[in-house]
Amino acid sequence: MNTNRVIRVALEAGKLILENGGETYRAEETMSRICSAYDIPNSENYVSPTVIITSVITNKGKPISLTKRIKYRTVNLDKIDKINNLSRNIKINNLTLDEVEEYLEYINNENKTYSFNLNILFSCLISSFFTLLFGGNGNDFVISFIVGALLQLNLVFLKYVSANVFFTNLVGGFTVALGSIIGHLIIPNTNIDKIIIGSIMILVPGIAIVNAIRDTISGDLISGIIRAVEAFLIAIAIAVGTGTVLKVFYMVSGGINL
Repeated sequence: MNTNRVIRVALEAGKLILENGGETYRAEETMSRICSAYDIPNSENYVSPTVIITSVITNKGKPISLTKRIKYRTVNLDKIDKINNLSRNIKINNLTLDEVEEYLEYINNENKTYSFNLNILFSCLISSFFTLLFGGNGNDFVISFIVGALLQLNLVFLKYVSANVFFTNLVGGFTVALGSIIGHLIIPNTNIDKIIIGSIMILVPGIAIVNAIRDTISGDLISGIIRAVEAFLIAIAIAVGTGTVLKVFYMVSGGINL
């Protein structure tokens, strides 16, 4: 078995897990399983949210080390689940390396996503029902429903132009605050704070926060800190976008109670 090729496949599997929102320990475990399935039990894997390093010692005592840089991250739990199952079934199903490579390529290229209209609908529902959860009234529900649609449209566009995470969340916070204020001016008896809090929940980096805690508890301190800093920067971007609009409105309106 070509050792170099095996660790390249393992590295690709770990990369896909990280790119789709998986935890550090999960990527390391998957890589180790793949190497072990092809009689390389002594692989050493180092994984962080931005880089993967793996190294092995061949039967001839020759060290091999490979590195992968992670530049893109999203959330796709379906892909993580498929890669997990693949790594666990290699030995059970006697999969060849060619089959594993082919399936990893299939997973990577798979674009199984919800439709545009469905994404808009659920964005609206998330915003509006969170607004009710935080104490909003019927009018708040209607405005946050519309704001949720505007926010999702902006997120889709920003993803299309490959905007970075900080800018995306800054514009998202700006959109939520502006939409909430306009709705407040059009429809009476509304609460801007409830609308903003409910609508902004779409942007909250919940998975990043959970993964940061999970990695820290597991002993992956560097990965935990990196993920925590990432979540903190996203929160700052949301706050800057929202706060800028509110501050301008407050100044222009002469201190009207929001």
